Amino acid sequence: VQLQASGGGLVQPGGSLRLSCASPTTTLDYYAVGWFRQAPGKEREGLSCISSADGSTSYAESVKGRFTISRAYGKNTVDLQMNNLRPEDTAIYYCATDLMSSCDNYLRGAFGKGTQVTVSS
Repeated sequence: VQLQASGGGLVQPGGSLRLSCASPTTTLDYYAVGWFRQAPGKEREGLSCISSADGSTSYAESVKGRFTISRAYGKNTVDLQMNNLRPEDTAIYYCATDLMSSCDNYLRGAFGKGTQVTVSS
């Protein structure tokens, strides 16, 4: 499976970005897809996931209430709307899937090239 994350950039604290995860090879609607990030010197952090079994979503405490994951049916993408961004959100963001319907193990799945998010004034 090939995954492509896009939509990153430089934004001021309090600003918003919308990331998108697309695949030219796989119909993402059939699988759980999640987002994680990795900052220099820090461990990978799972952020959010959306199940294909029942559409349920999950969020890390660090982003709950600020980030929203959703599917764009027909566009074959999974988006991550990020609001009220903070400097500590600065990282490379990746999307991932293990080609299962639940979010239990998406972090062990495939991921592609990430997209850089920088939050700075």
